[in-house]
Amino acid sequence: MGKRGKSSSVPRHKRMTRQARLQAAKHWIPTYLGENIVKGYSKHFGVDLLCAVKELEMLAYRFTPEYKEQLEKSEENRIKQMQVRKSKKLENEMEMPPWSDATFYFIAGYTSGGVPYGVTWEEMASDYNIDFNHSNSYGRPIDIKSNNNKEEEDEIPF
Repeated sequence: MGKRGKSSSVPRHKRMTRQARLQAAKHWIPTYLGENIVKGYSKHFGVDLLCAVKELEMLAYRFTPEYKEQLEKSEENRIKQMQVRKSKKLENEMEMPPWSDATFYFIAGYTSGGVPYGVTWEEMASDYNIDFNHSNSYGRPIDIKSNNNKEEEDEIPF
């Protein structure tokens, strides 16, 4: 740690402002040995491809409109895919509460060996006559007990 506070684990060239990147790029570009200057600039300075193109154009590089359009479309697709993954992740998190898993409806605790114990989905379904394989329009399990005849409910099992 230096005099100016806590040092970052992120390299300095990835934390630069645009003006600082443009200054540093003047020294970095002549040392770049790769084939795609846009991709190399993007990786080195930690910016997206569109930003790399814009900044390289400020440094007198020229790119075709088709290339820039292709980058814009790929960036839009990347954002859409990221949003789809995020929404799927949220759906999965909402489906299974933390006190439940594929085997247990409710996990009461764990043994000293780390094995969960509690009420299984089968026990819950049989005790309360709930069909967890089917749900109503709100996504809640259907109570199959209410669909049975009233006479069957009143029967004594012995």
